[in-house]
Amino acid sequence: MGRRIRHHQYRLSQRTIGFLVAGIGLTGILIASLITAQPGRNTAITADASQIADGRSLYVTYCASCHGLNLEGQPNWQRPLPNGMMPAPPHDATGHTWHHPDTFLFQITKYGGQSVAPPGYISGMPAFGNQLTDRQIWAILAYIKSTWPPEIREAQESINRQSP
Repeated sequence: MGRRIRHHQYRLSQRTIGFLVAGIGLTGILIASLITAQPGRNTAITADASQIADGRSLYVTYCASCHGLNLEGQPNWQRPLPNGMMPAPPHDATGHTWHHPDTFLFQITKYGGQSVAPPGYISGMPAFGNQLTDRQIWAILAYIKSTWPPEIREAQESINRQSP
């Protein structure tokens, strides 16, 4: 009989160790995410209604002529134009804007498409750094992101978390 009790205690002890290891692992992940978080980083995801409204107005003024009033992009946006440039892509859920982290979207808006283009690629995306403040760029991005369905916003936020 004493043997069964010890065996039962061993199983309970093994289970307890498993829970402890899992708890330590989860604690490590939490600590790592807190250490790598950038609390001072301004991202569009933390936008409020006022920032989104400002962003919509700025989008209409600076972006809609190429990317469409409804964020639909130019027709056949995945095929090069005769001059070799790509048409402006949509910023709605059908495009690839959400495939990029906020920092990339900010950079391409502020410094232009050529700033992130691979060698030999000619981007038609102009730089807006001389026309828009950083706050205005973040507002535009907040507006764009506010139009995405929840699952797209979640996927893009996951990309943000993986981005350096």
